Amino acid sequence: MEEALPSATLIVWLGFGLGAIFGFIGNMTNFCTMGAVSDIVNMGDWTRMRMWLLAIAVAILGVWGMQLAGIVDVRKSIYTGSNIVWASNIVGGLLFGVGMTLASGCTSKTLIRIGGGNLKSLVVFVVLGVSAYVTLKGVFGVFRAGTLDRLSLKVDKSQDLPTLVSGWTGVSQGSLELWLPLLLSLALLGFVLASRHVWRRDTLLGGVIVGLLVVGGWYVTGHLGYVQEHPKTLEEAFIATTGNRPESLSLVAPFAYTLELLMFWSDTSRHVTFGIATALGIVAGSLGYAISAGTYREESFPDSTDLKRHLFGAVLMGFGGITAMGCTIGQGLSGISTLAVGSLITLLSLVAGSALMMKLDYWRLMRE
Repeated sequence: MEEALPSATLIVWLGFGLGAIFGFIGNMTNFCTMGAVSDIVNMGDWTRMRMWLLAIAVAILGVWGMQLAGIVDVRKSIYTGSNIVWASNIVGGLLFGVGMTLASGCTSKTLIRIGGGNLKSLVVFVVLGVSAYVTLKGVFGVFRAGTLDRLSLKVDKSQDLPTLVSGWTGVSQGSLELWLPLLLSLALLGFVLASRHVWRRDTLLGGVIVGLLVVGGWYVTGHLGYVQEHPKTLEEAFIATTGNRPESLSLVAPFAYTLELLMFWSDTSRHVTFGIATALGIVAGSLGYAISAGTYREESFPDSTDLKRHLFGAVLMGFGGITAMGCTIGQGLSGISTLAVGSLITLLSLVAGSALMMKLDYWRLMRE
């Protein structure tokens, strides 16, 4: 008896729904990775960074619970492969961090701002998508694959922390899978909740909801959309995903594939995927909040200098995000929730790149 295929339409609409909630909450709570880094660098305020760390802690806890229950196996995702492309993670993360500072926000903030009426972010979206596509399949991709991706470290099984620590220490992998994610998430929660500034509705709501949305993404693609044996290929399949793997919130590649879908709409082999639907949902959710709260405002570039800054930033974000296999959301939340070493390297690199660009901007301002 053939196994019934999950509905691709359902998976896509659930992705759109998750994105819409993200866009609504992100706009309402001002959830922004670049903003979190900026608050620390310029004002010494860790509140928004703690909101981001809260989202990470919730995501790790949720994935840990689903993994133990056998609901989802995130080790089948792109993040936990046996090849650690450390050079791509570092260079891509640094360039993405610099780019999001120049472009006034990361990928999620770009979509949220589009929903709020920001025309500058619409330009960033298009240029970022083109840059990402060129890095996936074009001339940037040839350079990436021929140089950075070659500098890698091969491990025996998976690059997730429980597996690696087990190999290094000899401690049972089962014990580490049981306790390490829990201890790491509890440590993050302890750091986050130790500050009285976190105990505000928007901060707690933003962190908890975004973290749960990441968990929801894994559940939708890795459980609801999973079929053990596809009747056509006789192999396991993850319906409506980009690479036939479980995935959660990730935005750089979906930017590229959204533009590709629009350009090749008559090609019936191309479809709306979970990632594309999520990105579109973020715009819709942000628009819904902006209209309901009366904050919808159209904004454009004040001068050519600002335009060039955003264009350059968008190109760096597209190249960096694909090279590092994710952005502040793809690697900084979804990837980190799997405890992949490559995701941790990318996360630290993009924060460093953003902080470095902010310091450079401040130095130039003082010099002028």
